Amino acid sequence: MRLNKTHSFTLYRMRHPKLSDIIGIINKKYPFSLAEEWDNVGLQLGDPGQEIRKVMVALDPLPEVIDEAISQNCQLLITHHPLIFSPLRQITASDSTGRSILKAAGNNLALLAMHTNYDIANDGLNDLLAARLGLQATRPLKPSSRNELAKLVTFIPADHFEQVRSALLPHTAPIGRYRNCSFSTRGEGTFLPLEGARPATGTVGIHEQVSEQRLEILIQRQNLTKAIKTLLTVHPYEEPAFDCYPLLNETTDTGLGRIGELHPTTTLKELAVTAGHSLGCKGIRMVGNPAVTIKTIALCSGSGISLLHDAVRAGADLLLTGDIKYHDAREAEALGIALLDAGHFPTEQLMVFAVRDYLAATSAACHLSLDLVAAGCEHDPFTPVTLCNTDQGA
Repeated sequence: MRLNKTHSFTLYRMRHPKLSDIIGIINKKYPFSLAEEWDNVGLQLGDPGQEIRKVMVALDPLPEVIDEAISQNCQLLITHHPLIFSPLRQITASDSTGRSILKAAGNNLALLAMHTNYDIANDGLNDLLAARLGLQATRPLKPSSRNELAKLVTFIPADHFEQVRSALLPHTAPIGRYRNCSFSTRGEGTFLPLEGARPATGTVGIHEQVSEQRLEILIQRQNLTKAIKTLLTVHPYEEPAFDCYPLLNETTDTGLGRIGELHPTTTLKELAVTAGHSLGCKGIRMVGNPAVTIKTIALCSGSGISLLHDAVRAGADLLLTGDIKYHDAREAEALGIALLDAGHFPTEQLMVFAVRDYLAATSAACHLSLDLVAAGCEHDPFTPVTLCNTDQGA
């Protein structure tokens, strides 16, 4: 095949990413700061400066998964569930976690977990689950209440306003389904340049009055440092004035679980069958009248029964999740909401191929050469057994 100059140039620029590059790619789309406080996400083992050529994605950092990653010459294993969840007092070969850490470290295999940050983030695991079920008009079931937003305010001379605002808008946080949101108002700025100053406007020793515009933008707190760096780069003033305000706003576009509408409506029994097939379940447990009509569905991947009351308050006809216990089912009956227990593994294994494909597309767009594979040895640990009726008579 003959390559033109453009193709040749692109291939020439391709390079293998460092581990820090991959961490940055993930953090931009699925910020680790979104994770629940009890969780442990991000880089668990490895050197951020290590060159990464091949990555495996899996649900669990099981010993057999680590063995598979090593056998395929991977330098990074990305999992949903973290290997190191609680603080460790020691790392020895006397327990499974210690053996896995030692084996990974001995084979230069870095470990990275994207757990509840991936559950909560837009286009994360719960959105994957909602899409698989065909839900429409989805939104977070339990919006995040963590203080993740900040307001950046700066003051710009009128003739440079659009230049500075255009540079800052890519850093802004969306408000619902709206992006590039900002507010401005006109005013007057005053300053007195002192000896040694190099003012863009005015003269040292002379009091100045300048027509300025106040710009206000909403920013995710993890993006604030980059936004300020951009501001200092593009602002015409030698010492631009700016204010940063932490906000207590509830972040309605991110949160735990999802709730949405099913069109057309269906019965609980029909939904159990279609959801089970869609998720590849070996079996699915159902709580409620099989003939009841289901329209509004709440869901949470993995173990999400703690969102039962949130689902009821949101007006859901059904909560779909995994790991439902007996007394949870009884409480749902009392509350008048149906349940589907599709299992922990089926509701979360969707992440493996989604993360693999996201990293493949993003690394290619960044001209990074990266081989990505999905773990092949994982399976649902639960196997349903069909019982035959037997004659119980004497």
